Amino acid sequence: MTDNRLAVIVLAAGQGTRMKSSLPKLLHPLAGMPVISHVLATARALDAAHLVTVVRHERDRLAEVIAADLPESIIVDQDDVPGTGRAVEQAVDALPADFEGDVLVINGDVPLLDADTLAAFIAAHRASAAAATVLSAIPDDATGYGRIIRSAQGGFDRIVEQKDASAEELAVDEINAGVYLFGLAALRDQLARLTTENVQGEKYLTDVIGLLRGAGSEVSAVALSEAWIVAGINDRAQLSETALKLNALIVRGWQLAGVTVQDPATTWIDMKATLAPDVTLLPGTQIEGATSIATGAVVGPDTTLRDCEVGENAVVKRTDATLAVIGAGASVGPFAYLRPGTVLGSEGKIGAYVETKNATIGAGSKVPHLSYVGDATVGVGSNIGAGTIFANYDGVNKHRSEIGSHVRTGSHNVFVAPIRIGDGAYTGAGTVVRKDVPAGSLAINVAPQRNMDGWVQANRPGTDAAKAAETSGD
Repeated sequence: MTDNRLAVIVLAAGQGTRMKSSLPKLLHPLAGMPVISHVLATARALDAAHLVTVVRHERDRLAEVIAADLPESIIVDQDDVPGTGRAVEQAVDALPADFEGDVLVINGDVPLLDADTLAAFIAAHRASAAAATVLSAIPDDATGYGRIIRSAQGGFDRIVEQKDASAEELAVDEINAGVYLFGLAALRDQLARLTTENVQGEKYLTDVIGLLRGAGSEVSAVALSEAWIVAGINDRAQLSETALKLNALIVRGWQLAGVTVQDPATTWIDMKATLAPDVTLLPGTQIEGATSIATGAVVGPDTTLRDCEVGENAVVKRTDATLAVIGAGASVGPFAYLRPGTVLGSEGKIGAYVETKNATIGAGSKVPHLSYVGDATVGVGSNIGAGTIFANYDGVNKHRSEIGSHVRTGSHNVFVAPIRIGDGAYTGAGTVVRKDVPAGSLAINVAPQRNMDGWVQANRPGTDAAKAAETSGD
């Protein structure tokens, strides 16, 4: 149910220069989603009455993602006054005038912070008499973070930034995680008192905490048991570390749901993927995008599936596939390349070194090896011979080929599209098919074999081949 006493502000205005990237930091992919999409999903799960996202750098690109992932969010453009304090100030101004609840502030670059953790944080705040509550953590290394300084009784006293901390304060290992919950009235009062009179010329949100304490208001700090939950992403190294942690959580979640993951260290699964119980993932496998895998399927080793659908008991090994459908009981690989639009029917086969694109291959039909099938339809129970090429491009346009059911094509065929081969037809080895083949017919290219006796001895005298021919009994 909607929490009518809660507003959530997502801070997404930072430039992210340490990523050294043309892509905005918050749009870098993480488990198949932009970094900020994870944060927006968490914000939505809190069922807050109001959602506000503050943007500035690469505003339009971020706004497009926000509108898609969290359309109910108000998007606020931060003005030229820098700092998190100013961002929150503008976000608060965007809230309805009659709202009187609590304001949760989270950062767009902290994707592992989950809704359950925040719900507990909100409950702790509301159970206290505090005007504000700070989320804290105890990392392995507190260097660079603001320290949470507590009183002798263990209550929150103040936040001291690294650069301002004494040696004694630097020894404190509890850090400010940058997540805050404020009573709106107290927050509004102190935001109005923020200034840019500091070295950086910014309005700092942390100064609100100091102002509240100075005014005699109570502030509390809730410590997390696991610091990785609030790990932020500032550079690509941290992005990689976060991806590793998130993937470990995803893989473990699927293992507990009945999926066999033989080597979690080399298996990657995106957030939107779905796997049924009794799926088996072998080492070196990446399950990307919205891929779905049905029960009993075996995927891997060394396989990448992007936005694919894999049916029950299918086997997919050493394969790269995108936007493909693999039917129940089908077999794919090794070393197959399934491009978008590939549909393999139940019990069908796409074998070694086969590439397919925009091709529908019917139930029980096989393309066993060394072939290219593009812009084609193959009926049921057909077999495409080794080394077959569907020549679908005439230099200007693409054309389709249609192969009927229970067709047997010879090795090293070329089908020059547009072409149709009827049901039950055969084609001879090495045939280039340029005309339609009626059902039940045999298509061959009539080119009699000619043997030129003595050609090697006459044209390659002295070679090993010539010597072998001279001594042969044939």
